[in-house]
Amino acid sequence: MKLLTTLLAGLFVLSLSAQAQKSDEELRQLADKIAHKYILTDGHVDLPYRLKIKNFRLERQYLGIPISTTEGDFDYERAKKGGLSAPFMSVYIPSSYQQTGGAKQLADSLITMVKGIAKAHPDKFGVVTTPQQADANFKKGIISFPMGMENGAPLEKLSDVGYFRQQGISYVTLTHGKDNHICDSSYDSTFTHKGLSAYGREVVKEMNRVGIMVDVSHISDDAFYQAVELSSVPVIASHSSCRYFTPTFKRNMSDDMIKLLGKKGGVIQINFGSSFLDENYRKQAEVLQGKFMALLKEKGLKFSDPAAQELLKQFQKENPVLFADVETVADHIDHVVKLTGSTQNVGIGSDFDGVGDSLPTGLKDVSQYPNLIYVLLKRGYSENDIANIMYKNVWRVWSKTVANAKM
Repeated sequence: MKLLTTLLAGLFVLSLSAQAQKSDEELRQLADKIAHKYILTDGHVDLPYRLKIKNFRLERQYLGIPISTTEGDFDYERAKKGGLSAPFMSVYIPSSYQQTGGAKQLADSLITMVKGIAKAHPDKFGVVTTPQQADANFKKGIISFPMGMENGAPLEKLSDVGYFRQQGISYVTLTHGKDNHICDSSYDSTFTHKGLSAYGREVVKEMNRVGIMVDVSHISDDAFYQAVELSSVPVIASHSSCRYFTPTFKRNMSDDMIKLLGKKGGVIQINFGSSFLDENYRKQAEVLQGKFMALLKEKGLKFSDPAAQELLKQFQKENPVLFADVETVADHIDHVVKLTGSTQNVGIGSDFDGVGDSLPTGLKDVSQYPNLIYVLLKRGYSENDIANIMYKNVWRVWSKTVANAKM
């Protein structure tokens, strides 16, 4: 083990030396080349729900979405520019549906939307359910749409797991902002199940059986440890970051959790939201959020009111917060590599279209992934290291999950 560590350290020094010989412009050109040479997967893009709340109608091509638009963080043109070739479309189910019902119907409608976009633009997009299908699309220059369900609320009975796999779902985030019938949430202090529920344990086993990746983002620490030990294949955290940099934020993963994830062959895909990346940003944002909510109360407005949204724009202009930047994202990647001892357990899970205006400087939309690759090159990451982070690590877990399926 000591010899292997020494060899790896030597290779890193050689790589760093090679990068140091290149000019800044040469590194940027290489970063762009790498972004387009390999598949680039992103574990979490919230385009479907953004379109849903914008009253998207496929036949109207609302605001030119998803081909070309200044709205949101994703469209075809920007994705092509940034090298994004396989974004996991998030089928997001708000926790409120756990009380009101209708979670399964919402999931179906979002899946139908994603399939409809691909059907309307078959030369640009294609829905995929396996890494091999995404590989084939990449060779054709088509952007793949794998799908992940964010919140297992629609899994109302065990047979729903297989149903949603047939509908095209490749991972399920077990819960979201509240404890649900599957497990506890990192955002909830109720600790309903002290981890996974009895039903949740059956869900994890069924996900293994049908070939759906287990996503441990959003779930409580207890639920994480139980899910990792129970799953017969490695798991992913589709859009989480390192708690080391945000010690008050339980939504991120602790060092011990990341080490275990790596030991089990899993992957943490780094979230780009500034609140996931930087504790100072979190503290500033929390104070300003309190002030803004007090302002809304004073004016008798709800956050969802159009007037509140206009007020928010003015408030943000008058109360700027220093965002994280692309270097901060690289810091999180470095930390995972340090903890796990390799570049094989980390990936990208931006949460584009899901974290609002908090995106870091240099990574404001899907056109800017080469900026991150450039920083990694400057830090001495090899082309193979970067390919691991771009897609190979997730492909390994996804391939094992599909191969393990007993359907």
